[in-house]
Amino acid sequence: MSRQTSQQLRIIGGQWRSRRLRFPALDGLRPTMDRVRETLFNWLQYDIEGARVLDAFAGSGALGFEALSRGAKEVIFVEKHAKAALALKDNLKQLKADNAQVWAADALTWLEQNPEPYDLVFLDPPFGQNLLAPAMEKLTLLPGALVYVEHEARLSPVFPSHWDELKSKSTKEFCFRLFEVQAETAS
Repeated sequence: MSRQTSQQLRIIGGQWRSRRLRFPALDGLRPTMDRVRETLFNWLQYDIEGARVLDAFAGSGALGFEALSRGAKEVIFVEKHAKAALALKDNLKQLKADNAQVWAADALTWLEQNPEPYDLVFLDPPFGQNLLAPAMEKLTLLPGALVYVEHEARLSPVFPSHWDELKSKSTKEFCFRLFEVQAETAS
């Protein structure tokens, strides 16, 4: 791939530490920055090993690849853009990772059709498209599941009342948060 048509991300930790993966240069595709991933995976360090992970709105797959590198049992990547989904598949082949699947699909539709629960969910939808709230509504989560959310700083999303915010950080451009799902109480 030429410099104009691809970009790279670096896996920060785990078995593939320092490996570089290519992904297409597409509008709206913004991999989670290294320093944010480092913070997130420090938060998650005891929760990744053996986890079933969903990387909805996968994009470059930065979060899902990091989870695989650090011992996740399985990662499901869901990415709407065909070129990005193909790059995810190519990167999984390059890494010889057989414990992951890529679905080239709209994440909201996919969540409706695949209501199985995961131990950890990454929700980092494209900014400016109002996808976070509908994605949260469509998730199937069991108590104890962890949900990472990244959103524009100017948004003030309303999170489900049974999600306990464990950690959060923000910059001028975006916020990132980690939640733990509790049992829903009857109202």
